[in-house]
Amino acid sequence: MLSLSKLAILGLGFISQASAVILQNGQVRETYFPNTRLESFSPSSYRTYPANASEISYKGRWDSKYVSWWSAPGIKFGYTGQTVAITFGNLTTDRVLVGYRIGGLDWIFTNITAGATHLLVSPETPGATLTAGPINPWTFELRVTNWAYGIQIDSVHVAKGEKLIKIPDFGRRIEVIGDSLSAGMYTSYEGLSSWAYGLGAGLGNTEYTVTGYPGICAADQDCWGNPRGQVHQWFYTSDTSWRAQPRTMGLLLPPPADIVIINIGTNDHNSHNNVSTSAYIDALGKIIQGIHGKWPKAQVIVMSLWLGFYQSGNTYLPNAPEGWVKEIQDLVKWFNSDKYLKEPLVYDGVTKKTTKLRPRKKETPFVHWFNTKGILQHNDMGPQWHPTDVGAIKVASHLQEFVRMRFGWELEATGPEVWHETEYWNDESGY
Repeated sequence: MLSLSKLAILGLGFISQASAVILQNGQVRETYFPNTRLESFSPSSYRTYPANASEISYKGRWDSKYVSWWSAPGIKFGYTGQTVAITFGNLTTDRVLVGYRIGGLDWIFTNITAGATHLLVSPETPGATLTAGPINPWTFELRVTNWAYGIQIDSVHVAKGEKLIKIPDFGRRIEVIGDSLSAGMYTSYEGLSSWAYGLGAGLGNTEYTVTGYPGICAADQDCWGNPRGQVHQWFYTSDTSWRAQPRTMGLLLPPPADIVIINIGTNDHNSHNNVSTSAYIDALGKIIQGIHGKWPKAQVIVMSLWLGFYQSGNTYLPNAPEGWVKEIQDLVKWFNSDKYLKEPLVYDGVTKKTTKLRPRKKETPFVHWFNTKGILQHNDMGPQWHPTDVGAIKVASHLQEFVRMRFGWELEATGPEVWHETEYWNDESGY
């Protein structure tokens, strides 16, 4: 696990080195992360594909130098043979923790060295020597666990005589816009234990992007060290981390999402950041207008905020006041009103201009309210006000059912591992 997850302050983005330690309720959890770095690499022994090879599918947000950003970005491809190695560029965050796997088998975690080649699949890798299975061709998937760190893909290698295979994208796509709650801060494997990742992966046959970063506000101001808010940053490829400071921020959005889920405002609501109600609602509205402008066919789900719990006598109650519930609901109603739908406005976070959407035959309501009240209880929240692994699973599960009922998306994940190291059971029949 990355040591940044041990920090109590949401906005700290800079840290010099990552380490493979996971703290579980203050105790070190035993983990085994294999050392996959090759001490010597002979290109003549492999067939090599460059980072821009059409066979490699990039998931989440990546820039033109094949550097990853935000939470749980990754790559995926099919392959033949029993060997997959990846050379990582020098813009990789040294020692960043990644998860990788074959097909839908369990995630394997390893720390990546910048500028090095890592042998990730060999005959010793679980599943590598299997000869049959429902996922065909054999697929390789890799995801970055942390939201502040990234990798740079230089090239991908398979054994001589073998090849990579382009895997078509799934037919449905989800985007999550948020802060630390979406990014997976303080969950065991951060991005790969977040509710946002669990929603996308748990739906199955769904592409997903998690544009979330700890401490960020909706409003465009400094919040916990983030220099810009999501009303600005969502329009850019890169996040607000220290990695982005010396780099040009690209404007490469992922392909249009069918559903966009917004869970942001907890940092705006914190008195430390001094964001007014009007500034927050204005920013949230512009984010929705920005989505409508970039992806006119997208459905938008706005989640209510959760602000933790406190003990009240012999039980626990949610902290009050709840985060701008009426104001957010009123905003959702406005977007679905005839006043907006007859003359829809769109916002561009780059030019800062609000313009009318080009008229279409018929505009229909596209913004939905998802009430999180009652999903999480006090023991689903960690000491730093973030969901535990179980809390993240609960949020994702309720959202999956909401998506199924509202949009008719069936749950199509029927066995692949989603959350790692949550397989607990009791087989002791007597005490």
